[in-house]
Amino acid sequence: MLNVLFPLLTFPYVSRILSVKGIGIYNFSNTYVSYFVLLAGLGISTYAIREGSKYRDNQEKLNIFSNQIFTINIISTVIAYILLIISLLIFKNLTNYVSCILIFSLQIFFTTLGTEWIYTIYEDFSYITIRGIIFQIVSILLLFLIVKKPNDYLWYAGITVLASVGSNLLNYIHAKSFIHIKLVKNPRLDLHLTPILIIFASSVATTLYVSSDTTILGLLKGDYAVGVYSVAVKIYTIINGLINGLLIATIPRLSMLLGKKLINEYNDALSKVINNISILVLPAAIGVIMLSKEVILIIAGPKYLNSILSLQIIVITLIFSIFSIVFTYCVLIPAKRERLVLRNTLIVGMANVALNFIFIPIWSYNGASFTTVISEIMIVTLDAWSARDIINAIILSKEFLKNIISSIVGCIGIVFICWLCEVSYTSLVLKTIFSVGLSIPLYFSILILLNNSVAFNLINYIYMRIK
Repeated sequence: MLNVLFPLLTFPYVSRILSVKGIGIYNFSNTYVSYFVLLAGLGISTYAIREGSKYRDNQEKLNIFSNQIFTINIISTVIAYILLIISLLIFKNLTNYVSCILIFSLQIFFTTLGTEWIYTIYEDFSYITIRGIIFQIVSILLLFLIVKKPNDYLWYAGITVLASVGSNLLNYIHAKSFIHIKLVKNPRLDLHLTPILIIFASSVATTLYVSSDTTILGLLKGDYAVGVYSVAVKIYTIINGLINGLLIATIPRLSMLLGKKLINEYNDALSKVINNISILVLPAAIGVIMLSKEVILIIAGPKYLNSILSLQIIVITLIFSIFSIVFTYCVLIPAKRERLVLRNTLIVGMANVALNFIFIPIWSYNGASFTTVISEIMIVTLDAWSARDIINAIILSKEFLKNIISSIVGCIGIVFICWLCEVSYTSLVLKTIFSVGLSIPLYFSILILLNNSVAFNLINYIYMRIK
């Protein structure tokens, strides 16, 4: 929720202050650096969480393992910086982006230094939240104090880096309360490198269909198209991040249960995750589709109204991408099926790049949204097939089918409420407030009337917490 709140507070201000071209340069540079952040990360975090969760109760083994992983991460970080510098020297058309790219490149070092996977292994999410709140509050204050003109996108980039990874130096220092992090002479590449590279290759393929749309759009259609498209992506990312945040906290627990071969406990936990997610993703997507114009006007302003159709298209991706994340990181990776993840993401990554070159010249930013939806449908289908022996008992159960049906019926109520508010209110703010404020209770009321067990459990949990 913290990661959702920060863009909601900052992006409406920034989108009005900065020019569309400035937003385009900012987003292109951020996307470009993300490739090198990915290279430096090398799939290490995912691997470290999966393997480290098994050693959580053995301090000595976890200490040895963590130092080996940290050393490998430092090596990959140095390689990433070397390749970034070479690319800036070779590609002369990046000249206008160099300053912004160099600012974003600070993320590479600080992400590695942060060793956030250690906190995830120990499920110490409270520390991550507290230091995140502090740095994001500081970043918001700096944003309103410094970003004042259309060309202040470099300041915005620096503040973004501070908000996202500025606290990682504190992470490194505080991690010593768990483990004495240091470089070692023998990081056991023979043991760790193969699974790390397989996971990394999967991450690269995933990036092809996640980030290639922005890159190809920038190359084929220019900064304005990227600026318009980036608003749709930003709003989608906010919603996706909110639901995805529910999954992040489950990954180390599921990895630990499967790593210790506690199969019944694992299946029970996975069933809860899938069934809870099943009643959240569809109403989130329908709500954004119905309020796409209002959301864009509130968050970005009238000059970004061309983003409406792109947002309506790309938010459909939410329904598929969340389940893809569940199947990949909660099932296939803990089950050590990273080779299947690699195969699936390579297929979809190559298909997405090809689709972008076909549809972006025709439909511009709307084409980029469309190809993202197609790619997510492909990846969730392939992942579900790869994990069918584990998930079939859950997704083919009467409970899951009942959740989906009741969610669809509940979404009809959301559509009705949003339509009613559309014809009843002329005020943008009132229309949005009443649409959201009435849709949520109506949706859950419908679920309860349909005897949805997940809704009952959620309400009972909230009641007990309040009590």
